[in-house]
Amino acid sequence: MIPGAAVILVLVAIAVPGFFILMWGVGGYNRLAALRNRYKNAYAQIDAALKRRYDLIPNLVETAKGYITHERGTLEAVVAARNAASAANIHAAQAPGDTAAMKELSGAESALARTLGRLFAVAEAYPDLKANTTMMSLMEELTSTENKVAFARQSYNDAVMSYNNVRETFPTNMMAGPFSFGPAESFVVERPEEKEATKVSFS
Repeated sequence: MIPGAAVILVLVAIAVPGFFILMWGVGGYNRLAALRNRYKNAYAQIDAALKRRYDLIPNLVETAKGYITHERGTLEAVVAARNAASAANIHAAQAPGDTAAMKELSGAESALARTLGRLFAVAEAYPDLKANTTMMSLMEELTSTENKVAFARQSYNDAVMSYNNVRETFPTNMMAGPFSFGPAESFVVERPEEKEATKVSFS
């Protein structure tokens, strides 16, 4: 065999498998990147819905303040919980999927749901507040926003599961670490009774 031909055969024997390995690597990287972008985009929908709810809550408190003057502590608790949840959402929006940020948001949202629940329970005892047109309008919009949050959260969690499944299975798991594709955290409401959207109806 001509020495030059032997060299060519050796180079081909090395290059062909190398090419397929490279293509596999590029495909796996692109898939992980696409799935990561998908859950980040899904979180953007949660972010928009939560911001809308955070904007509604101060108006709700201001409307209720004129009727439930003896429940100052409840109103202050709602405002404090709303502010804490808003801050937690800012952190989560900066790093969707980050374990610490998502757990912080989950805890803050659970606390906000509890304080809103107390406010609604108190409001039940004030017929004039229940009949207030501004309050009724705010409650309807809050209900709609809560539903949007719930749907967006489910979409985000589905996207996170898809990403984590691909990240943890062979062969893409071999490149997840070296290319900094870390695990993503779901957005799970901590208490079982709070897994549904907050009920805000005065019926």
